Amino acid sequence: MGRRRCKRGCERCGYTEQGGGGTGQPADSLTIGLAGNPNCGKTTLFNALTGERLKTANWPGVTVERMEGIAYYKGRAVHIVDLPGIYSLSSYTMEERITKACLEDPGLHLIVNVADASCLERSLFLTLQLLRCRQPVLLALNMMDAAKRKGIAIRTDSLSRMLGGIPVIPVSARKRDGIDRLLKEAVAAAKAGRQAKPERQAEPEDAAFFAGDGYGYIEEILSECVVQIGKTARDRAACTFSADRVLTHPVWGIPAFLLIMAVVFFLTFYVGDALHGFLDSGLTFVSGGLRSVLIKAHSPDWFISLIVDGIVAGVGGVLTFFPNLFILFLALAVLEDSGYMARAAYVMNEIMGAAGLSGRAFLPLLLGFGCSVPAVMASRTLETVKDKRRTILMTPFMSCSAKLPIYILFSGMFFPEYAAAAAILLYTAGVTAAVMAGAALRAANPGKNQEGSGFLLIELPEYRLPDGRTILSSVWEREKEYLVKAGTVICSASVLMWILLHTGRAGFCTELSESFGAVLGGWMAPLLRPAGLGSWQTAVALLSGLTAKEVVVSSFFVLYGIPDIAAAGGGRAVRLASALRETGFGAANACALMVFCLFYPPCMAALSVICKESDSFLWTVGMVLLELMIAWAAAVAVFQAGSLAFG
Repeated sequence: MGRRRCKRGCERCGYTEQGGGGTGQPADSLTIGLAGNPNCGKTTLFNALTGERLKTANWPGVTVERMEGIAYYKGRAVHIVDLPGIYSLSSYTMEERITKACLEDPGLHLIVNVADASCLERSLFLTLQLLRCRQPVLLALNMMDAAKRKGIAIRTDSLSRMLGGIPVIPVSARKRDGIDRLLKEAVAAAKAGRQAKPERQAEPEDAAFFAGDGYGYIEEILSECVVQIGKTARDRAACTFSADRVLTHPVWGIPAFLLIMAVVFFLTFYVGDALHGFLDSGLTFVSGGLRSVLIKAHSPDWFISLIVDGIVAGVGGVLTFFPNLFILFLALAVLEDSGYMARAAYVMNEIMGAAGLSGRAFLPLLLGFGCSVPAVMASRTLETVKDKRRTILMTPFMSCSAKLPIYILFSGMFFPEYAAAAAILLYTAGVTAAVMAGAALRAANPGKNQEGSGFLLIELPEYRLPDGRTILSSVWEREKEYLVKAGTVICSASVLMWILLHTGRAGFCTELSESFGAVLGGWMAPLLRPAGLGSWQTAVALLSGLTAKEVVVSSFFVLYGIPDIAAAGGGRAVRLASALRETGFGAANACALMVFCLFYPPCMAALSVICKESDSFLWTVGMVLLELMIAWAAAVAVFQAGSLAFG
């Protein structure tokens, strides 16, 4: 099943490939666009129709560009376009411009307006606007299961009549209910090509309709078509209100957010570490067995070293943190699907205002806790280029999941009792530094970027029990990305690191101190010495982290002569800690290293996306230099203070 992204993710996304107009599809194919409010379940419906696994969450702003997939009806391919969530076609925001451009595309045969059946009033404003488009419209009443739980019944026949006879199809995308009927009716409506008219239709340019009579007509629709059959909705709203009295409180909201994240990191470290040992034991068995097989096969020493000391040690050192990341991703998925993430953005609105941004900008930063690449791409939802670049500058300060193995390893080696507390401090320091960087950038341009600062318009969905299927799908996608990275980027980096450390002027060398890596690290070491990171091994490990932050962990094992997992003498982390202490590397150095990794530039993949999204190579270079200076200064300050504290 194919999927394509908009080539530019902007109002020019109606591109042409091989005939068929702006959609890039053959002229005889059917193209259907999914349009609706944020958080109405469009992407879940898209996944149900096409079999794709795009990211979904119970908070707005997840889809920031148009996505395309293919559904099949009676053997015929139907192209489905998932558009960013919008509340109107006013073309004020990036999402509205993308969606409006796609809806005006002559290659689009049908608009499927996805509405939240449990909150229909919110969706009808956009529905009435879509009815004025040239393409026919079908209304998909999504989340019918949620509406039923809230005691809401909808008369679909009456709703269809009052909207001019358009098809109205009840579905539940999460449960896959009504999907076949929706696809059948959508294909039929797209072929018919007729546009329905509501019973009371305004002139296309009559803006007063939506300012006055339009809202009155929405009230008429609701009074005739929506029936409240119980007190469930009122009870659920009361529960949501009670929870939000604490979770969105102007004073208690931020401590509540920090407490929730503290629980997440407690589970990530202590429960994850309990599972960490099993993988380490398994890798010990694999490494020892592979070495024995290669020796019996009379393989040359360099090949045995490359496979066992390079690839297995490098990739294996990262894979042992799989349980910790699984728990982190699981906890974040639960928070997303429960509806809490929108509250986090709301709570952070005032803090983000200090950086001249609204809480809306905190949503990309939240994505940065997972990976910087989608976080940078999510900055497209911001209204201005200045806001977008400022948010991009702040995003790398978020501790992505690739940094977590570094925190786990070094805090576990030097202060295991406070490992979770160290992680919380690092994550908090990252958010604080991001806000300070945004505020500094705002102060550098006084009076030029104040419009809209601190303003936030965001829907706070009702809390709901997380859906197990959605959570598992989200966790698996993130873990799969981690495994793919381990098998590609990290594996390649481990091979390159092995070559760098086992080749010198005389060719292949067994002494690491004679390698090209030692020479390169020696050049860098004096710059890092004030931060307590002055060994050539540490310098090379930090350099390797530019390919992927996880590589820092595997590089330390190789660089400090602990490549053989099966060697005697305890766990790898214990032996690495012992080797580091012999060089004078202690708790203060570990703190400085983690702080440096927190602030220094993101991986190459993220930098390439930053360059594309900022549309400026020079701006990207300036950002990298700024973050290097911040990382160095912060690490120096932490090491000097830590040296006094730890003695």
